Amino acid sequence: MKLLHLLPIGNVEDELLHELRPAVEETFHVSCQVLPARLDPEFAFHGERQQYHSSEILHRMQSFLTADSWRLLGVVAVDLYIPILTFVFGEAQMGGPCAVVSAHRLRQEFYGLPPDRDLFRQRVIKESVHEIGHTLSLTHCEDYSCAMAPSHAVEWIDLKQGSLCTTCREAATPMTRISSANLLKS
Repeated sequence: MKLLHLLPIGNVEDELLHELRPAVEETFHVSCQVLPARLDPEFAFHGERQQYHSSEILHRMQSFLTADSWRLLGVVAVDLYIPILTFVFGEAQMGGPCAVVSAHRLRQEFYGLPPDRDLFRQRVIKESVHEIGHTLSLTHCEDYSCAMAPSHAVEWIDLKQGSLCTTCREAATPMTRISSANLLKS
């Protein structure tokens, strides 16, 4: 049986991974396992930006794939970027096996606001569904409530659902098509 593996990267909270696990299992109707290994992201740190290059992390994540990996989702607490953008909430290999999500800018505290654990958890789930969707070759959706809608700011994430719209579910690769009965309702 193929598994969705969750890879802790750096000092990400174990509690967050254990909260994310049932949500992605329900959404993608696949068993999920938190890997016991942890990837240190320091190799991807770029001092000139004070951020971590997400593409470098994705490349290194390849070594954590196993024969029973359906997809590999890395979760990191540090700030990510790609060279053409100021920051990214995550990145995925389009149609490939790996994706990474950053919790850094998903916390209310990042914006000078009081902590909100439930909102933080929902944002991590939505961005995880979004990035896993890219591994299924899904592109950005025009439906602002779909998890595949683009997120250029955290407010856009808050408008989304933690599920895929009908169009995106139907566009998913046939072997990994998602049943509407198994979608997470946010």
